[in-house]
Amino acid sequence: MSDAPPFDPVASARHVLRAAATASLGTLGDDGGPFVSFVTVATSAAGEPALLLSDLALHTRNLKRNPRASLLLVAPGGEGGDPLAGARLTLTGTLMHDDDPTLRRRFLARHAEAAGYAGFADFGFYRLAVDGGHLVAGFGRIVALTPADILADVAGRDALVAAEEGAVAHMNEDHRDALRLYATALLGLPDGDWTATGADAHGLDLRAGPLRGRLTFPEPIATPGDLRRALVDLAHAARNAASR
Repeated sequence: MSDAPPFDPVASARHVLRAAATASLGTLGDDGGPFVSFVTVATSAAGEPALLLSDLALHTRNLKRNPRASLLLVAPGGEGGDPLAGARLTLTGTLMHDDDPTLRRRFLARHAEAAGYAGFADFGFYRLAVDGGHLVAGFGRIVALTPADILADVAGRDALVAAEEGAVAHMNEDHRDALRLYATALLGLPDGDWTATGADAHGLDLRAGPLRGRLTFPEPIATPGDLRRALVDLAHAARNAASR
């Protein structure tokens, strides 16, 4: 018998959504036909995709005329071998301009290189209001998902959202050794200068140069205290794993 855990489409979809740093964006042209472009992507605290787009780009002009859009996100790590063997998630919804400073902060933490042009007058942040999703995670693993399946419930978690920036800064300033162990000992990722770029109810986002990692919490968290305890417990688990 296999020791592999049973397939969990919700967990798989959420992992793809949070781990992917780039996506294919589908918009509708002025003739109603599809147009696909390549974009960088982050997420809101709830998991809604966040994009930084230029008004000069054709996809942005399409969105201003018709905000319906689709995003294809592919989990990192499957670049070698069969390109169709990895998990990918297609999201549909409405992509609208959003000036929320938290969205801006989360995007720039994940894509620090974008800080050089994010303030230009022709650039703006956009958030996808998700209508649904379509997950393909391997042979026979094709599942339609609702927004409730895909997104995190942030109701009543205002304190957690507010504490994220400070918690991420604290981990990056004082606990880089733990972040490195999260990536290498718990996720099996290459050694590197790992930093935290975001934390939410379901997990912690990591980055080392072009590499991305997503550390999922054993259980969803709701408060800053939960976040602190989860990070401490995972640090202990990472040290134990590294010492074996």
